[in-house]
Amino acid sequence: MDAFTAGLLQRIKAAETDLTIARETGDDFLADVEQAELDDLHRLAAEHGVNLTAA
Repeated sequence: MDAFTAGLLQRIKAAETDLTIARETGDDFLADVEQAELDDLHRLAAEHGVNLTAA
């Protein structure tokens, strides 16, 4: 796994964790921000052929 893929997967994991926390604490604004970040990271992964189902 190259550094780009590893970094991307790490950022996705962090965004997923932050999204869960935001939802659990009822912070709707932060949840929206984290969901947008997660959507962008998934788009970036798709553009670069990073398989997220195997991660």
